[in-house]
Amino acid sequence: MCLIFTCGEHTFKKEVEGYEGVVCRCYNCGNYSGHVIKSHPWFTFCFVPVIPLSMKGYADVSCHICNFQQPLEHRPDVQAMRGGGQGVPLQPHGAPPPMVTPPAGAPAGWGGQAPPAQTPPMRYG
Repeated sequence: MCLIFTCGEHTFKKEVEGYEGVVCRCYNCGNYSGHVIKSHPWFTFCFVPVIPLSMKGYADVSCHICNFQQPLEHRPDVQAMRGGGQGVPLQPHGAPPPMVTPPAGAPAGWGGQAPPAQTPPMRYG
């Protein structure tokens, strides 16, 4: 009679309370795909979780593109987004930059010079 047993480790993951829907920038790949995830690793015997390997779990900022994980304690920018936060940072708000007007009489886009003379189109055949 031959009995085969399988041992391993499985990690259960869920979003951290207060950080639901918060998306932040990944420091590894630069994409805005980081989410705050709490991981609970378990020892498994025959694919059944038996012993928790951590009682509190680990709160990490996890990137869904490059799978980079960084502890939440090292990300004060993400901690400031707790409770809804601002989501993905967009363009800065405020007054638009002042428009620069070209001098009168100069054609726009040529730096005060006349455009170059146009050559006739090439003919083939």
